[in-house]
Amino acid sequence: MSKESGKILAAFMAVLLAGFAAVGFAKGGFYIGKHEGDTLHLLQMLLRMGDGDWPHLNFVTPIGVMAFAPIAVFIKAGYGVGQSIIAGQFLVALAFFPAAYWVAQSRFAKGWRFVFAATILVYAVALVHGEANDAVSISMHYNRWAWAAAFLAIATAMLPARGQDREELDGVVIGLAMAAMALIKVTYFAAFFVPVLVGLFARGAWKTVLWGLLAGGVAVVLVTLWVGTPIFWLAYLRDLLNVAGSDIRPYPGRSLEDVISAPAYLGGSMVGVGAVILLRQAGRMSQGLMLLLLVPGFFYVTFQNFGNDPQWLWLLGLLLMAMTPEQPIRNGFGWDLSRAIPMAGLAALMLSLPSFLNMAVSPLRHASTDVEDYAPLMPGTGVHEDLQTFAPRAYRVDVRRALDGPDTVFAAYYDEEARTDSAVNFKGEDLPFCSLELGMVAWFKTVADDIAGWPGGKGAQIFTADLLSSYWMYADLTPLKGGAPWYYGDLSGIENADFLMVPSCPLSADTRMKILNEVSGQDWIDKVTEVRRTELYTLYALPGEKPKKVEPVKEEDAEEAG
Repeated sequence: MSKESGKILAAFMAVLLAGFAAVGFAKGGFYIGKHEGDTLHLLQMLLRMGDGDWPHLNFVTPIGVMAFAPIAVFIKAGYGVGQSIIAGQFLVALAFFPAAYWVAQSRFAKGWRFVFAATILVYAVALVHGEANDAVSISMHYNRWAWAAAFLAIATAMLPARGQDREELDGVVIGLAMAAMALIKVTYFAAFFVPVLVGLFARGAWKTVLWGLLAGGVAVVLVTLWVGTPIFWLAYLRDLLNVAGSDIRPYPGRSLEDVISAPAYLGGSMVGVGAVILLRQAGRMSQGLMLLLLVPGFFYVTFQNFGNDPQWLWLLGLLLMAMTPEQPIRNGFGWDLSRAIPMAGLAALMLSLPSFLNMAVSPLRHASTDVEDYAPLMPGTGVHEDLQTFAPRAYRVDVRRALDGPDTVFAAYYDEEARTDSAVNFKGEDLPFCSLELGMVAWFKTVADDIAGWPGGKGAQIFTADLLSSYWMYADLTPLKGGAPWYYGDLSGIENADFLMVPSCPLSADTRMKILNEVSGQDWIDKVTEVRRTELYTLYALPGEKPKKVEPVKEEDAEEAG
């Protein structure tokens, strides 16, 4: 690589990142257009970390600490959550900057190195998770960050160096990228560790493997020292196993079969499999083998991510452009692979272009947002009011209710079997079906204020029979020690709760049913007493001593337990 081309690339990256920073901070806050629930989930963890809590040790989450730490550090410094989110993203971009520069300059030629470097920065600072819906959102930011780390590790392992081979530097990039995946979202680490390792072994990069393991080991030691206890890793494993064994939304979208072969995905799947064949025919045996192992991982990560956005296609397109043979090579069909491989790469890039462009221009869309109709996501919190959402979505309270039933005008059409997925009897009472569709801010604020204003409610720890437990952020309530900001299929933290709160219209009626069935099966259920009932919720006092480990009630026993 020439020093001149390296300087040009570095300058391009610096200017691009400075431009993103200028438009990112221009609004003086952060204005989201969707995914308020996911944002409240994120805020619970950020605010708790800002107060000194640690993921896994103080609250349950399968998401790694590095998904939150870059943002939480600014909250802890006194900044509002809106500005902290923007700043945290740029902190991640700066952390990725050296590795992005090295991989782009050492693995890609001509204009493609600029595209790859820009890709890593875009994934770090984008204000939408992908897909083609252009509403601004911070939801699933950790998926973008983990993809960026995966792109760095995979490109370094698969592509040969252009010029001087620096195996120790390659190893450090791969080791730190793999550690980042493990500490952001372990799904990525699990999917890509073996393919990356096999790819390195296949081309005899033993020194790179050694340096990668060393860099990853150093990262583990530093995180352990930072947290202050090796118990952190066992707690992380416990949370992962808890979610893996849960039947609460085992996957957040389409089935794995659909992600591979449904009409919307089949074209990309065929490009991925075809690329393996073309690389092997071109004599790139180790790269073809590595890609063959990567494709199932690509499918699995896409399957596990909300929206099932196959962002791996963008990386595949860049990799194929970099692996295009310089001289004509013909396969058994007479195809010139020096043309066929870049055509496959172009197909992959075009299939993923809407998602990439959506992310790339999202900071510009955010900068041009008309904020007149926006309102704070957490009203009354002072500095944290710099995170705002579209006011009609925040305050227009819409619910979905059931109109059919044995005692209604639709009795002739009522099918009891069709409602078994949400029907629940708790403490001898059948709870009618209802779910909150819109107006989370109004709902959480009203309920939280009512509980905190009720004698005995101030400062209480609440276990909520619902998907989210964000009430403590809206009034003088206490975060639940050992609780889960998002329900993952266990009664996490209930042993520390003062009250069980059952919303009349939960975010998820299915989750309410599962939680109440599980509570109904505890040996202390007879000691659970109703202490307050309103139109919006019912509050139950929990016994002072509860077992720390509880077993879920079986569905067939739920009615009898109720």
